[in-house]
Amino acid sequence: MAISFSSAFAGHDKFLQFRSDRSAVLANNIANADTPNFKSRDITFDAMLRESVRTSMKMRSTSDRHFENTMVSSRESDDLSYRIASQPSLDGNTVDMQREQAEFAQNSLQFDSSFMFLNRKVNSMKKALTGGR
Repeated sequence: MAISFSSAFAGHDKFLQFRSDRSAVLANNIANADTPNFKSRDITFDAMLRESVRTSMKMRSTSDRHFENTMVSSRESDDLSYRIASQPSLDGNTVDMQREQAEFAQNSLQFDSSFMFLNRKVNSMKKALTGGR
């Protein structure tokens, strides 16, 4: 019986990728806090999940006469969304530094938690393969 890493990791590998991507977006917001007209952006797990389902749930047909899947769009979606600023600055920048830092800290904690879970899964798999040694 072959080991399926996708089922063994229970999606935590993809969750780590999402957290890493979100960390880059939040860091970009923080780095541009003083850039005039910069618009703060974020990425949500819901958007990433929708995109993943959209790309992986394409229907296959066995005949040219079958209906095309109208639920799957051919265009690429942009997973980043703009944040609505609670107090935009006079220069048009919408970065709220306190919010960005809080979101970055929370995202880091969630990344660490998921990484620890994934690490335990890998260690369990190692033990299973080596007979507990």
